[in-house]
Amino acid sequence: MDISIWPGEPYPLGASWDGEGTNFAIYSENATQVELCLFDEQDRETRVPLTEIENYNWHGYLPGIGPGQRYGFRVHGPFEPEQGHRFNPNKLMIDPYAKALDGEIGYDEAIFGYAWEDDDEDLSFNDLDDAAYIPKAIVIDTSFDWEGDRLLNTPEQDTIIYEMHVKGFTRQHPNIPPELRGTYQGLVHPEAIRYLKSLGITAVELMPIHHFVSQPGHLAETGLRNYWGYDSIAYFAPYRGYSASHSPQDQVREFKTMVKALHAEGIEVILDVVYNHTGEGNHLGPTVCFRGIDNVTYYRLVEDDPRYYMDFTGCGNSLNVSHPQVLKLIMDSLRYWVLEMHVDGFRFDLASALARELYEVDSLAAFFDIIHQDPVLCKVKLIAEPWDIADGGYQVGNFPLLWSEWNGRYRDAVRDFWRGEDGTLAEFAYRLTGSSDLYKFNGRRPSASINFVTAHDGFTLNDLVSYNEKHNDANQEDNRDGESHNRSWNCGVEGPTDDPEVLSLRDRQRRNFLATLLLSQGVPMLVSGDEMGRTQEGNNNVYCQDNELAWLDWDLQDSNADLLTFTRQLIQLRTDHPVFRRRKWFQGQPIYGSDVIDLGWFNPDGEEVDEEQWQEGFAKAITVFINGDGIPARGKRGERIVDDSFLLLFNAHDEPLTFQLPKTLQESIWCAVLDTTEPTLMEHGSRYSGSETLRVESHSTVLLQRL
Repeated sequence: MDISIWPGEPYPLGASWDGEGTNFAIYSENATQVELCLFDEQDRETRVPLTEIENYNWHGYLPGIGPGQRYGFRVHGPFEPEQGHRFNPNKLMIDPYAKALDGEIGYDEAIFGYAWEDDDEDLSFNDLDDAAYIPKAIVIDTSFDWEGDRLLNTPEQDTIIYEMHVKGFTRQHPNIPPELRGTYQGLVHPEAIRYLKSLGITAVELMPIHHFVSQPGHLAETGLRNYWGYDSIAYFAPYRGYSASHSPQDQVREFKTMVKALHAEGIEVILDVVYNHTGEGNHLGPTVCFRGIDNVTYYRLVEDDPRYYMDFTGCGNSLNVSHPQVLKLIMDSLRYWVLEMHVDGFRFDLASALARELYEVDSLAAFFDIIHQDPVLCKVKLIAEPWDIADGGYQVGNFPLLWSEWNGRYRDAVRDFWRGEDGTLAEFAYRLTGSSDLYKFNGRRPSASINFVTAHDGFTLNDLVSYNEKHNDANQEDNRDGESHNRSWNCGVEGPTDDPEVLSLRDRQRRNFLATLLLSQGVPMLVSGDEMGRTQEGNNNVYCQDNELAWLDWDLQDSNADLLTFTRQLIQLRTDHPVFRRRKWFQGQPIYGSDVIDLGWFNPDGEEVDEEQWQEGFAKAITVFINGDGIPARGKRGERIVDDSFLLLFNAHDEPLTFQLPKTLQESIWCAVLDTTEPTLMEHGSRYSGSETLRVESHSTVLLQRL
């Protein structure tokens, strides 16, 4: 290739096309030489030295180079693993700021910086060239007609999240063209949109779509594949494997089209992002990006032995968020996805790892301070997975203002309550009402609690009530992987059964979990497929199952139609009644001068629960009064919000119980609208008043509405 190079600019990093040429810039503090590598259609490589350096940014401008150009970098420097340096110019590096990649990383010895068979392991030097196995970055044209699209800014208290996998959601959809199944285009096919709208969710939370390493280590050796995608390697590039287009740079346009289509239907897009570690793994992992560009800058290394990596994630490494350039990379990536791709928010995987400036988790770490003051990011939804695997990593309730959290204590409390564990009533009550004990003290609202019973990581809802033990043999790790303490209950039989009593109980338990989730204060998160009884056959860790075990089975719409209808009705009930999605905390005090409180707790006999009873281990039943006249928040125009009042009757005992209306509420007429012994909600349920009693079956929930 006939190439000329001008000095160019050190910013922005990555490849920036201006209509006449492209500026390339890459950060490396410890490199001795950087070569820009251009590839033509026959994969022939042309190397162009970048000789301009400013603020450790190596840069150059190439006139005539434009969209579609494939490129990478070769970075020279010391190969001294004992000192943390792992430069190897035989390895083609992926641009950390690449906006698109043309393929996947091929698994071969060439992509490793060391020789596999050498006794010195990672201390050896591998001179094999790996360009044939490394996806090339693509110069893109960022222009796109958004047609006035903007972020939806759905109020947090009105949000209903649907966690989903881009591929798994439509991969088996019979009414979507085969070439679109499992892609960004497939996700917004009219059939998919129609389903999401009918369900009533307001936001999809997409499992990782940053380009990731597909077959690291164990998976390559067993023929399995990284399905979940929690091994990011390019924080600006949509994953190529989810694109229906055959043109690499079109994946960006396809993703934008998806976002615009979802926004047009009132559905927000939240990305699950993995900034705590990368797909390069530990010291025995491949060298494909950050490791070979500047290992000591990008990764947390063991202080007294920098050959090895600090691992707060269980994935081999941790990004060095205390370094300004790494912070800049993350912030630039987040802003890019908001400003250029129009996403509405982020869920941060293992977010506690991002707060570790030295060792202990610090909720005032630089990462959170920077986001708090950022004029773009402070306005989008920020959700933390508030734990990592290291000591002190469980930080539920400790994240700062602006942040919501996956509430792991909600999941555990609700699971324990419905499987009949002793001593869970007080904990259950806190979770049902928004977890004020976790979030009220630092000025956050009930919406700081992202409530969930199941997530991608763990049992599905169906399996939660069908298995006591994990069954992960398909992962070929001797069933050692995945969580062993699932707080699940198989209702009497492990796995599939024809026993009608067990099946009836499982149906009831599924409805109990869904009713609790969607009638709790906070933000509910539903996992794709739970609404139609999806099973993973007891596998609680399908991270490597890119097949029917993990994909959504759309035939379940028919076989589990009642469960789907029940879920839709519950979501509509929540949407119709602001009392279930309060913006402010319950006070438990009289409202507007009356003798009626905004929230009340009662025993099945209608008497108020006293302090001693909260501590009784055997207590597994309670009535909760939620007062629609006691909503303190005002509407957009300052108007008072008034709703119907409800009684929630929970019975987690293994025997039916007789409930009586609370003494102070017997003058009203109450109508049953939900009973989890029934497959769907009721239009004209039984009515109760005065001292009438009602029978609440074992392991069931009843919802009464005041007429």
